[in-house]
Amino acid sequence: MKSAIYPGSFDPVTLGHLDIIRRASRMFDKVTVCVLDNKAKTPLFSVDERVRMLQKVCENMPNVYVDSYYGLMVDYARMIGAHVSIRGLRAVTDFEYELQLAQTNRMLSNNELDTIFLTTSAKYSYLNSSGVKEIAAFHGNISRCVTPYVEEKIWEKIREREEAAEKKN
Repeated sequence: MKSAIYPGSFDPVTLGHLDIIRRASRMFDKVTVCVLDNKAKTPLFSVDERVRMLQKVCENMPNVYVDSYYGLMVDYARMIGAHVSIRGLRAVTDFEYELQLAQTNRMLSNNELDTIFLTTSAKYSYLNSSGVKEIAAFHGNISRCVTPYVEEKIWEKIREREEAAEKKN
């Protein structure tokens, strides 16, 4: 069985992420989408919330599994038997960072983990999770960035935060 891992923070999962997941699911027998807890970022959603959202939006892809892990991705990949990491590239500016990450992961895995870069479909090349959160924070239209289910979850979270802020004042 050919197994791959698609790691990321997915905060929130965008249509660009889903495009990569769908394409990877056609290339591999099993794709594990792994939500990693990135301490360098301030998340809108908890890890558990992101896992549930991904499970919902990937439910029609039977060979896609969603999980979370705290630690080095290469350790998790080894644990689940994945020898390929999937990474999406939106623009040439992503490549330098992603190349360094791929080389570091290869070294950490004792050359057991390869990385495959999938270029994002042109219609999603502008998308990133940070941009979606910023648009939503100002009540902009995010319907072309995420699925209706994820959009609903984002608006729920925005309302919760606004209500909490109002109570503090």
